[in-house]
Amino acid sequence: MLIDAHAHLDKYEEELEAALAEIEQHGIFTISNSMDLPSYHRSLGIAERCAWALPTFGIHPWNAPTYADRLTELRPWIERSPILGEIGLDFHWIEEASCYPAQRKVFAFFLAAAQEQGKLVILHTKGAEAEVLRLLDSYHIQRAVVHWYSGPLGVFREMIARGFTFTIGVEVHHSNHIQALVKELPLSQLLTETDNPGGRKWLTGSMGMPHHLQEVIQAVADLKQTTPEGIRQTVHRNFLRLVQDDPWLPERYVKLLSGGGLE
Repeated sequence: MLIDAHAHLDKYEEELEAALAEIEQHGIFTISNSMDLPSYHRSLGIAERCAWALPTFGIHPWNAPTYADRLTELRPWIERSPILGEIGLDFHWIEEASCYPAQRKVFAFFLAAAQEQGKLVILHTKGAEAEVLRLLDSYHIQRAVVHWYSGPLGVFREMIARGFTFTIGVEVHHSNHIQALVKELPLSQLLTETDNPGGRKWLTGSMGMPHHLQEVIQAVADLKQTTPEGIRQTVHRNFLRLVQDDPWLPERYVKLLSGGGLE
């Protein structure tokens, strides 16, 4: 089994059927992160058709201003989602500082829910890494997946010390900084991702598809001086440990992840 810990299946259009076929062909357990309510609703529909897809609810920091004054509407969807993501802060791609209070308000709302419900969170941290870490500490968050980290080495090391897990994705082929982070990251805190379909397209102009996860695994294996099979097994084991005994994860996913097969 392969683990794609961060994708956006709802963003596929005419390529969706081909993407789902690849997921099933290669056995890729895929976390389909949402960016707002409509994307979560579409991910829920996709998960009804693909047993390998786990939809998660979050409000991406880019969309925070739309929801900052509508937080009570989000409670039922937060309650429904076994994992909360994609959530966080972005002070890099969003340069307008007037948007930052809304980002903080929405992020804090989700962290409070994660603290209360004991849920795993999937984080966007671009340009706000130190503040994200401060807020995680403030809300006593102990289970977190840090998506596509490319920030300062000092904060990276502090997050490692907290026991957080990091997804490594398609930029590993292009960034010396990310390659250095991979070399330093303990294997026990490693996950893999694609950020499909947009991650690879942003970097290369070509649509990202699930099979590209295998190229990420090969690159990580080379950097860690091990084999792709070793990385696959390590990532699977890490994710199992991350969700072990999680009461929010539906039984069908627990069974699949544990090797029980599809229902």
